[in-house]
Amino acid sequence: MAPPLRALLANLIDYAGLYPPAALPLRIVLERYRGFLASPDAWILNRLVLPLAKLREASIGNNWRITALVDDEPGPLPPQVETLEVKLPHKLSLPTYCEAPIGLIADAYIKVRTGGLTPEAIPGADEIADFLCDAAARRLPFKATAGLHHPLRSLRPLTYAQDSPQAMMHGFLNVFLAAAFAWHGTKRGVILEILNETEAGAFQFGEKAVVWGGHRLSTQQISEARRDFAHSFGSCSFEEPVTDLRELDLLP
Repeated sequence: MAPPLRALLANLIDYAGLYPPAALPLRIVLERYRGFLASPDAWILNRLVLPLAKLREASIGNNWRITALVDDEPGPLPPQVETLEVKLPHKLSLPTYCEAPIGLIADAYIKVRTGGLTPEAIPGADEIADFLCDAAARRLPFKATAGLHHPLRSLRPLTYAQDSPQAMMHGFLNVFLAAAFAWHGTKRGVILEILNETEAGAFQFGEKAVVWGGHRLSTQQISEARRDFAHSFGSCSFEEPVTDLRELDLLP
């Protein structure tokens, strides 16, 4: 695998199987996370997303990594809980992703929604471009949630129901490459074009860099952006994004 692609995908997906559209029972979610950790694709997996109430019910492995959804300070937590997610604008006792207006965030990370179960819930590419450029300028790390099931921007069903509405969904390659370019100072117009890209071949992953439309990022630049800025995205499926990457011949 090309090193820039590996840098982009490493520890990228937070598994959130409890949440729609999958909405799986806790027992199944725990079984699947355990299986993903033991799979050859475990290097793409990041944390398990659990609300505090479910965390207290769960039997978790010693090597698991967890992000907990809380309303406020949660009190004592298992050592596997590394980060918190909250709808408040400030950091709690652990590194915290805040689902709050960007201008209010203090001493914390930010959580951005990139999709939903209806077309109206999906922010436009303009909105995501504005967010990425603003967050990069503020040096404010983020995670994304909702709607990034597929590598590339494409027309897709929004749920697993047969009569599901369809809409253009953002691609996680688009969003995280756009974020890496934004982190390294690329102009908003280019960020917007990357978000709107629908052709896999437009992203050229070489031995030392990825190139899109004449714009280049080295493996080191991607690694820096992932470490310091574009942390991960939550998905109710781990299999779907990984399968899509294989169908695009981006994974062996």
